[in-house]
Amino acid sequence: MTFAEQYLNEVIEIAGKLPAADIEAMAVGLAKARDNGGRLFVLGVGGGAAHASHAVNDFRKICHFEAYTPVDNVSELTARTNDEGWETTFEAWLRTSRISDHDAVLVFSVGGGSREFGVSMNLVRAVELAKEVGAPVYGIVGSPDGTTAKLADVCIVVPAPSERRTPHAEAFQAVVWHLLVSHPALVAQDAKWESLTTA
Repeated sequence: MTFAEQYLNEVIEIAGKLPAADIEAMAVGLAKARDNGGRLFVLGVGGGAAHASHAVNDFRKICHFEAYTPVDNVSELTARTNDEGWETTFEAWLRTSRISDHDAVLVFSVGGGSREFGVSMNLVRAVELAKEVGAPVYGIVGSPDGTTAKLADVCIVVPAPSERRTPHAEAFQAVVWHLLVSHPALVAQDAKWESLTTA
């Protein structure tokens, strides 16, 4: 078997193992936050940061959900990092955004952050703050052992082989949030190309 065949077989296997009921619960929870006038704060670093920026666009445009991510403002992000440290960047941004129990947080991360190992502490502190104020937390991660998986209201753990955890976790983050913005509970308008489709 070639590497390409092996990788694609893993994709098929992972897709078949994703917990559809949990994804449905995530869609319903996000729709509830939106319909009650809440906002969506999307957090991620590295590949997760790129997903956060793209997802914010789709949640806003397709789902009419007021959504934001701190990684879209590089000036604020780097000022906070420079002046106060990386660990507090997302937490401080959420505090300034006056996060409340009406809002929701969505995390894209491979490990989900870990206070025990001091990894992705900006995500850890943000998730802990969200829980403190009563905002529901949702996550799409690659590890069941991180802070996000342990504290989230609903967390999708991508069941990837350990030797390729990062590429599969990041790939399926995009699969799941594209599912969410296409979900009947959330979608408020057709995407452009779908709107051009003739019956």
